[in-house]
Amino acid sequence: MQYPIFQSVVNKINSSLAKRNINVVKFKTWEEAKINAAGLEIEIGLEGSSEHLKRLNINFDWDMFREAALANQLMGTDKHPILKQKHLTDVSVKPSIDIELVWHFNVEKSQPQKTNGEVNYRVQQAGEWMDSVSREVNQFLISDDIITRWHLEIEGDPDGKYLSAINLISYFQFSMEELKSLNHVHSYVDRKLTHLLYKANRVIKIADKQVSVAAA
Repeated sequence: MQYPIFQSVVNKINSSLAKRNINVVKFKTWEEAKINAAGLEIEIGLEGSSEHLKRLNINFDWDMFREAALANQLMGTDKHPILKQKHLTDVSVKPSIDIELVWHFNVEKSQPQKTNGEVNYRVQQAGEWMDSVSREVNQFLISDDIITRWHLEIEGDPDGKYLSAINLISYFQFSMEELKSLNHVHSYVDRKLTHLLYKANRVIKIADKQVSVAAA
């Protein structure tokens, strides 16, 4: 990987997750030279800890410009090879990391299996608990100043429409502008990972509760 600072962040995340009782089923970095971007994809299995969710994905996005900005900012990284590329260092970018959290619902357990005869019955029933989840999650995450949305896929069968995918997505961004050393970066990343996992777990509990209420 051409991103030594980001790679050190990846290593820190990996070691932090290893110390927790979390079912990590995927931990994969990616790099796309054409768009000067890199990232980390984490998948956490939830089927043993949630009644209505299958998995949680945490995706970290990074790029050459942020790597250059952070290398230029931190003490002890003046020999970072990216600093020799003027077209990257001349771009004014604030170092921050973008993170996407995706909660994947079990569609079989989150909507009626049978219709009452109405074409949209199953979708409408699922929509009721999704409205409740949205209100509670938005209130819970209000201090994070983030964007949260639903991603739904609708298909049909002889009984009408149903949801073939139900995903709740939140977008976080954490600034690294005030950090002065790689140790500070690692400490900051560890704190933010704890923050994200706490928020993710709370959203899981909110979702499980609302789906159970709707199904009662």
